[in-house]
Order: sequence, then C-alpha cells, then structure tokens
Amino acid sequence: MTDQPVVLYDTTLRDGTQGENITLSLADKLRVARMLDEYGFPFIEGGWPGSNPKDIEFFAAARKVRWENAKLAAFGSTRHKGNKPADDANLRELVAAETPVVTIFGKSWLLHVTEVLGATPTQNLDMISDSVGWIVDHGRETVYDAEHFFDGYRADRDYALATLRAARDAGARTLVLCDTNGGTLTDQLVRILDDVRVSLAGDDGPAITLGIHTHNDAELAVANSIAAVKAGVRHVQATINGYGERCGNANMVSILANLALKTDNVLAPLGGGDLPALTELSRSVAEIANVNPNDYQPYVGRSAFAHKGGVHGAAVAKVERSYQHVEPAAVGNTGRLVVSELGGRANTEIRARQLGHELEGVLDARELSRLIKRLEHEGLAFEGAEASFELLIHRQTPGYEPPFRILDYTCLVEQRSGRELLAECTVKVEVAGEVLHTAADGNGPVNALDGALRKALGAFYPVLDAVHLVDYKVRILDGATATAAKTRVIIDSQDGSRTWSTMGSDTNIIAASAQALADSLEYAVWKSGGEVRRRDERGFTAVNGHLEVAG
Repeated sequence: MTDQPVVLYDTTLRDGTQGENITLSLADKLRVARMLDEYGFPFIEGGWPGSNPKDIEFFAAARKVRWENAKLAAFGSTRHKGNKPADDANLRELVAAETPVVTIFGKSWLLHVTEVLGATPTQNLDMISDSVGWIVDHGRETVYDAEHFFDGYRADRDYALATLRAARDAGARTLVLCDTNGGTLTDQLVRILDDVRVSLAGDDGPAITLGIHTHNDAELAVANSIAAVKAGVRHVQATINGYGERCGNANMVSILANLALKTDNVLAPLGGGDLPALTELSRSVAEIANVNPNDYQPYVGRSAFAHKGGVHGAAVAKVERSYQHVEPAAVGNTGRLVVSELGGRANTEIRARQLGHELEGVLDARELSRLIKRLEHEGLAFEGAEASFELLIHRQTPGYEPPFRILDYTCLVEQRSGRELLAECTVKVEVAGEVLHTAADGNGPVNALDGALRKALGAFYPVLDAVHLVDYKVRILDGATATAAKTRVIIDSQDGSRTWSTMGSDTNIIAASAQALADSLEYAVWKSGGEVRRRDERGFTAVNGHLEVAG
C-alpha cells in the first residue's frame, strides 16, 4: 500500500462551502471545478445532490463539460434506517448525478448511531452495507467516508472497525477516516491509523486504500494529513485555502506544497498543475468565493515570504534562503522586504529597488531608514501603504516640487431633526501659483472632503477623473486615550490599470483622512507624468501653456 501514489481529493465545492461566509453560485461552482480540473486534481467532489437543488443543477451542467483530469464525485449519506436503498431519495439522487465516483458517509460513533440517528448498532451496519452495495451495483467507484471515526474509535474501537469492514465487504475500495470534530492530536491519530491498517490487513479481505479527512479545530488539520500519509494513507481529502465549517478543513494548498516539496512521496499525476501555479489557484478561488485572500497563509499568502525585521532583511539581501524555508517562486509567490520601523537600511534600499527606485547616488538609504522609523513612531505605517513610501522617496529627491498644495479646508457635519445628515467641505488648493476654492457635499465628512479635493484638482489634472477609492480603513493606535486617540487611515485607490495604498495619521480622523487622500491623488498625478492640464468649460485643456483639444 505504501508504494501507491498519494491521491488528492478536493472537496472545496462541498465541504468548503459549509464554511461561514463561503457561498458559491452555480456559475461559481462550475468555474472553480474547471480550475481544479485544469490544475489536475484527480478527484473533485461537486456537492450533495440529495440536499439542495443547486447541487442537482451543478451535476446536470457538469455532464455537459469535458473533464480533462478529474473524476467528479457526488456525495451523500447512507440510506435512512427505514428505507430500502431503491426507495431512498438520497441514494437515487446520487445515482442520478451520473458521476463516475460516489462518496457515501456513514456513522462510526455509537453516540451518533443511537442518539442522532435513533438506530441500533446493527441497523447502522446494515445501512452502511446496503448503501455502499447499492451504489457499487450501479457501477460507480465508491468511496466510503467514516464520519467521526476517531471519536468513534476512542469510544468503541471494535464497533468503529466493524463499520469499516461493512463498507469494505460491500464493495468500497477507499475507506476514508474522518476527524470530523477536528480535535484529534497527531500522535493519537497515527496510533489509531496504525491499528486500523494492521487490523484490516489481518482479515484477508479485499485490498483497500486508506484515506484521511481532517478538520482544523485543534489547528492540526494539515499536520494530521501529512502524518497520515507518513503512516500509509494514500487518499487525502482537503479544501482549497482550508475553507470549511467552524475552523475549516485541512488546507489543500499547504498539503500539496508540503508533500511535493518536503517529502519523497509520489503524488498522483496532477495534469497541468505545475506547483508554481499554486499561488494563482489559491487566490483565484478566494476571488470567486468573494473572500479576501489570507495574507498570512503559508506558501501562497502575501506575507508568506515578507521580511520586516532589519536583521532578517539584511540577511535576505545577501542570501535569500537564509530566512525562507522554500524558494517563493517554487509555489508562484514572491519574496518581499517590508519597510517599517523594525527594518534597516537593507530593507529600505531593496524595497525601493523592487518598486523601481535606485537610491544609490540619489538618497542616503540610512538617512531614509531613520526618517521612516521616526514617522512610524508618530503613527504612520509604510508596510501597508507602499504608494506613500514611494512618495516619501520622491519627496526627498533633489528638485522635488509638489504638484499641488492644500492651503486650507473646512468640514461641517450637520444633523437636524427631520432631516438627513448633511456633510459639506470647502477646500482651497494651489497649483502652479494659481489658487482654486471649491466645495462639495457627501454622505460623510471624508466623502465630502474627497469630492471637494477632486473638484479643485480636476480642473488642473483631468487624469484624476479615472481615480476612485476602493477601500477605506481606520485604526485606533492608542485606544487607552479613548476619543483623543491617534488614528491611522489607509486608503486604497485605483485608476483602472493599477491599485495603490496611501496613509495618514493624526489625532483628528479628518486630518488623517486628508493626508491619505492628498497622497493618493498626488501619487496618481506623479505616475501620470505630473503635467498641469488646465481644463476650461469649453472642453479644451492647456498643457504647459499650449492649447489642445481634450480627449
């Protein structure tokens, strides 16, 4: 059994969608399924057709798709205790899904048998045997998921083993041991696996493949899956990014990377799934699920190979692998030096170079690093606002001239009985020696301030028409001072071709927002070339004094 390749069985579309805030439409499920197939996963569990109409529609649509690498699996339970298999609606839907693989789950824990199902131990064994046998008789490859196996084993070893034998003797050739509550420690799991393997081998029954399905409630799902493989398991179930109910399932991304990069196990062929495509796969599934990618996720997170400490940065600058357990490119990720008060000259210099700025001969990297530390002590945070970091470099270069100056602004918020909240801001800005005074209202003071700034600057820089805010984050830095606390504001902006982040910090949230807004707009002007393009009411612009027709 240990000479077999390790087969990866993805259950993102079924078990992953049981996670809180994870919802996939029918179109989403088909998109993810195609991505998993293109990557090369040999098994994709598409859903539970006996539980909801969407999954029935998914399998109907899936029949029209040509799957290049994956076998689709339909998932469902053993028959109801009062039904014959042919009369059980759940089993009929599994067969109607017309998938080459069907995965049946049954109860291993007597607590569930007697108190949840209300069945006797013997009835449960018959339910397992009858259900698996009926699916096998319909020509489907059958996987048996032994739900709550490890809890059931600890409660009654002999009965838990009897449930596996019932499924095996009925025709299931893959028996998956599920740590459904996710609380089994790794040494316990390995000990139980060893006993299961020896016990089943001693029966002289048909050859089977053992599988593992773990949850992350004790934060051991990936570790338990890898340990199970070492103990002889050759079928591993998991979800992309570890999505799943409660604390999630085992993370397929980490399992795949660990097995491929850190063990000598042979993985079943993954078709087109080169390991450097792993980061893109992880982030694409997150995007489809409308979930922000986890920056701190191992291997594929944005911070997985980020170095903030000065000692780390200096070492990585000399030998990249000195603080990295694998090469980032091996999984399609990139290394990154974080600019912060904890970083040193190397972090600052290398990160500037990564952003396209050579400091040598232009700026003193050591002095720039000291300036960053002082500004961060005052409340700024360049690690989350790289556009502000670039602007800081730009502003320190000889001959720098700001494209505009905010001379003053006033923000008013008014709430009166029977009227909606009113927010209004007036702004006075100077561009190329000319002063423009504008006002705007909005749904709040920051929105009004943004509108007034755009109205003023848009007359000089039409490029700002394409810039809009996509996120606005506020963090209280010293909560002990309550409403007098210093506030940090980070604004994410985009113009259709790029996205950037800027920040501001002050005890006044409007002042902090004004700093972040000003940086955002200055960055857009700078990256577009910084030309003053004076627009008038006739639709013409003057570029450095020369008249041209506006686009």
